[in-house]
Amino acid sequence: MDSPASATPALRGRRARRATRGPRTVEVDVVVIGAGQAGLSAAYHLQRTGLVAVGSRGWEQAAGTFVVLDDNARAGGAWQHRWRSLTMADAHGIHDLPGMPLVVVDPAEPAADAVPYYFAQYEDAYGLNVQRPVRVERLERARDGGPEPRFLVTTRHAEHPGEVVVWAARGVVSASGTWQRPFWPSYPGRATFRGRQLHTHDYRDAKDLADGHVVVVGGGTSAVQLLLQLAEVTTTTWVTRRPPRWSDAEFTPELGREAVSRVDERTRAGLPPRSVVSVTGLPLTPAYRAGIASGVLRARCVFDRIEPDGVAWDASAPAVVEDDPGPDLPPDLPGAVPELGGWVEGPPFVAARTILWATGFRATLDHLAPLGLRAPGGGIRMDGTEVVGEPRLQLVGYGPSASTVGANRAGREAVRRLRRTLSW
Repeated sequence: MDSPASATPALRGRRARRATRGPRTVEVDVVVIGAGQAGLSAAYHLQRTGLVAVGSRGWEQAAGTFVVLDDNARAGGAWQHRWRSLTMADAHGIHDLPGMPLVVVDPAEPAADAVPYYFAQYEDAYGLNVQRPVRVERLERARDGGPEPRFLVTTRHAEHPGEVVVWAARGVVSASGTWQRPFWPSYPGRATFRGRQLHTHDYRDAKDLADGHVVVVGGGTSAVQLLLQLAEVTTTTWVTRRPPRWSDAEFTPELGREAVSRVDERTRAGLPPRSVVSVTGLPLTPAYRAGIASGVLRARCVFDRIEPDGVAWDASAPAVVEDDPGPDLPPDLPGAVPELGGWVEGPPFVAARTILWATGFRATLDHLAPLGLRAPGGGIRMDGTEVVGEPRLQLVGYGPSASTVGANRAGREAVRRLRRTLSW
């Protein structure tokens, strides 16, 4: 079956139309933007309700249709871009997609291989016909005065930039994730540093950074994992905006729900979301305990400034960078082990060849700008997965569902809410 995103075949049937000039327009009931964990979960549940994926046999005549759009060249979401040394044994938070278990044959296999293979199997098993590589440029409200409100989703084929398709949809599930928006905080002197600077977004292998001391900035699990890898080939300094807080509590479903609830409070208030992981603390695995004992996972407070050959502290008092939202850990963190946290002292200057920014990501929402959804607090006001005031638009992989802890559940909830709003 020819795909609507292909460069040559014309679309047929009542669902496609082409103006005398301009892009093709394809009518569907629901557009899903993104084919990561949350997007695939939403697609699964859309199919379970009876909607037919675009590209399936007879989709042009189906009573209801959906399409999944993804800007990656292959299946796998952000996992395909992770560093090769992140194995399935080390990767945290990989959950089964609905209806198909993830079988880990080799714990030493890179997650960048295993998870994309699993996602590709999933797409094929359920015939989701993901359209890729397709970049969503904007989402806007249709203003043609039709009998029912619609969104217009303008897309461009990544390999054929001249090919533009507009999807006219009754509802949209945006699951665009965060990988394309690495967060680089502002620090005095950053532009003067003569060494290497990179974000975890671009990190590939510890051996690439073995030519000198590495300062790792960030307080999450990515920073911890990379510090342990780098310690095998070079010396490191770990700096964090707030003291690390370690927890040896088992990550139970109850703890997961509590973490999701804390993040949900922010999105309901229209505040920028923080990750689910940010409210659970750092897990005290055996490898992390060993790293703490060796001194590798002992953090210093964040430096005051960056100099051409390293980083510097003006005083022993911790610095605070206001534009870095930081963690939102509860005061009663379950299983907290405070004696293993806290900052350690160090010299006022540390020479460095590399600064590795493990400072996280922000939600990729530029395509939603035409809708004017930002609240005064800087975020998008949400009721679960539903955008307040726009019930035909669901955000999954945003806020509480930005982790795989909540992605599957969010996909199901988004479809349930769309069914109620669109009445199919």
